[in-house]
Amino acid sequence: MTSPNLIIFYVKDPAESIPFYRDLLGREPAVAAPNFVAFPLDNGFTLGLWRRSSVEPQPSAIGSRGELAFMVEGEGAVAEHYKDWKARGLPVAQELTTLDFGPTFVVLDPDGHRLRVCEPDK
Repeated sequence: MTSPNLIIFYVKDPAESIPFYRDLLGREPAVAAPNFVAFPLDNGFTLGLWRRSSVEPQPSAIGSRGELAFMVEGEGAVAEHYKDWKARGLPVAQELTTLDFGPTFVVLDPDGHRLRVCEPDK
């Protein structure tokens, strides 16, 4: 079976996104080309940042049509991430709240992509 292992965000300028994701993820990109940057994540997954103007075929729309979610475990882990990310000055799109699936919040990256922190299903 084929399993997905790469998520790609279309960004204005990958080089401008590197400091944000380097700080957020605590790691360096494995690839840093002019039009594409790749950050290897745990479990063989990779986050790619592709220059919007060079994407082929060109997307029909851009914007908040999805999220990259970070599931964190442990009592109060979501709240701790919220405090940390807010202290870093990340723009908060959704304040810390509790939804059907538990505590969560959403911040935005420099291109407006939604980054959600939540707990895994118990």
